[in-house]
Amino acid sequence: MQLSNDTIVDIVLVNPNNKKEMYGQLGESLAGIEPPLWIGLLAAYLREKGFSVKIIDADAQEWGARETVAEIERNRPLVVGIGAIGANPSASSTPKMMGVRHTIALIKEKNLSCKVFIHGIHPSALPERTLREEGPDFVIRGEAFYPAEELLRAIKSKKENFNIKGLWSLKNGKVIDAGWADVAKDLDALPFPAWDLLEMDKYRAYNWHCFGDIKHRSPYAVIYSSLGCPFRCHYCNIHSFYEGKSGIRFRSPQRVIEEIDWLYQKYQVRHIKILDELFVINKDRLMEICDLLIARNYGINFLAYARVDTVSKDVLAKLKKAGVNWLAFGIEAGSRKVLQGVAKGHFDQDAVRKAIQMTHEAGIYVMGNYMFGLPDDTMETMQETLDLATELNCEYVNFYTAMAYPGSQLYEDALNHGLELPREWIGFSQLGEETLPLPTKHLSSAEVLRFRDNAFNAYYQNPRYLAMMKEKFGQEAVDHINEMLKHKLYRRILS
Repeated sequence: MQLSNDTIVDIVLVNPNNKKEMYGQLGESLAGIEPPLWIGLLAAYLREKGFSVKIIDADAQEWGARETVAEIERNRPLVVGIGAIGANPSASSTPKMMGVRHTIALIKEKNLSCKVFIHGIHPSALPERTLREEGPDFVIRGEAFYPAEELLRAIKSKKENFNIKGLWSLKNGKVIDAGWADVAKDLDALPFPAWDLLEMDKYRAYNWHCFGDIKHRSPYAVIYSSLGCPFRCHYCNIHSFYEGKSGIRFRSPQRVIEEIDWLYQKYQVRHIKILDELFVINKDRLMEICDLLIARNYGINFLAYARVDTVSKDVLAKLKKAGVNWLAFGIEAGSRKVLQGVAKGHFDQDAVRKAIQMTHEAGIYVMGNYMFGLPDDTMETMQETLDLATELNCEYVNFYTAMAYPGSQLYEDALNHGLELPREWIGFSQLGEETLPLPTKHLSSAEVLRFRDNAFNAYYQNPRYLAMMKEKFGQEAVDHINEMLKHKLYRRILS
């Protein structure tokens, strides 16, 4: 939605872009382009409260800071809100901070009169440091709905003193600690994201999500049916966004289906990622959502997340019938000792094998998430992880390195033990030049990263894997994988 040059908009919400630094060449054609769900939610909430709102998705537009700030300047907002959060919350917050930094620096350079706040997981985890280093007027700690609303009301009322829960600021060099913002208790009361303020034709699903039809990855959307997570894995920082607490809040099945109906009918969306940390957790509620989807028979290609200990044959059969063609599992490591070291050793390899087998038998494809470089990892245990991944032969895998994301227990442990952390926030990206994983008790960062990159190539070049992919998806998917392997990652610490 373009506004005329003389329009004063109340707030511009920005999804900054530093995709090239985060993904390198992979971002050009292989990575998904996800709609900024949290920014869309905040836009819809503020608009419902009577404010005029503009969204700048610099990530989708592939704009740098100059194009982004030029668009901000054209809209002459009272407030600019910059989000450091994506549809993969943990991994897409801290690395985005370089894009946040460049945008704020240029706003200051141009001496724009607007107030600026940052919101997201990273600033929620490090509110004081973010204020001092990045230079915004405010940091919102936690969900931004209520603090952003109160800030706008205060500014429009020409107040100069802000006493708003969750809204941190600096005064005479001293940090004003405003605590945590309240979370939205009733998710059904939140409006749908402001999809109309986004250019929906720019978004595309992950390449693997569409292996059955790789050339048609749009129209694509991301939805949520719940927020939060009841577990506290040491490598995850998701709780930094939710008052620092574990827990989960649900939308009603009817409200979830209403939004899917809207996306299908209004934007002809055919691929949907369900954002929930654990979509497969509350069986009765899940079955109700599935029954509502089955009754509509939309043929939407869904991706959702599950745990090994939350799936069963009847649940999987229902999910498949509802259109859930992909389930992502956090398998993480092949060694139970390594998993226990990060509070995830609740099941052994046999349980993993059984869950993956059941999922495949239900006709659902599996995206397996694995992590190299957890604190107790050795070369032998990382090889166990690769051996398990190779044995399971999932249709797609993500091989991550362990990162001490701010807000996670790993970050606190790294600080306490004086471990080397990235000097710049972009070093927390998984696929960038500056990537610097966490060293383990036994291995250096470089050893972990080299193992990860070699494991990635070994997995996707495995003849057994390629034969399975050809059988399930055809030669086009195999050709796509081979093309993906041509994109060699440059790693500074390995050069």
